[in-house]
Amino acid sequence: MNLRRVPIFPTLIVLIAAMVMVRLGFWQLDRLHQKEALLAQYARAGSLSADVRLPLDKANREAVWFRHTTIECLGGGSTQPMAGHNETGETGWAQWGQCRSADGRTVVEVNAGWSQTPSAVAFPGGTIRGMIAPDGPTGARIVADQPLPGLAASARPDPNDIPNNHLSYAVQWFLFAATALVIYGLALRKRLAATG
Repeated sequence: MNLRRVPIFPTLIVLIAAMVMVRLGFWQLDRLHQKEALLAQYARAGSLSADVRLPLDKANREAVWFRHTTIECLGGGSTQPMAGHNETGETGWAQWGQCRSADGRTVVEVNAGWSQTPSAVAFPGGTIRGMIAPDGPTGARIVADQPLPGLAASARPDPNDIPNNHLSYAVQWFLFAATALVIYGLALRKRLAATG
């Protein structure tokens, strides 16, 4: 093969693109190890018995996910049913109430229990004891230990429910890079053979 006939600019573009994809693959492997460490931290947090205070600033709430807490909550209104599971894994309706502060702001959402029907129930608030769960518009949610009267207990938050897809993403990036190089190599070979 005569290297002088290899198009420089397209070859550079493909090589740079492949290097970027390989770099992204290694970045995903980095993220894999970070996520594994985070999941191990969450698993340890779930085994701790001492309560933690729920941070007021939602940006700091991730640090206490899967810890137990007790809060005083102004309720009022009714729950909002959303799809969820009970502690035995049965699918139904998790009943979410809004825990408010004295000035009426929503402090955190509370999973007050589970039902088979989507009918909302009254959410009176009071002393709420439960586990801090990920997500929600306020940076965390609380799954109550004791459901409201007439409701069953909801499934407890589980760190194993947090996906860790970084290995598959890394493999995808490496495959993209290899595919780009193979396709370009075949196209280049065909072009050089035609101009041969």
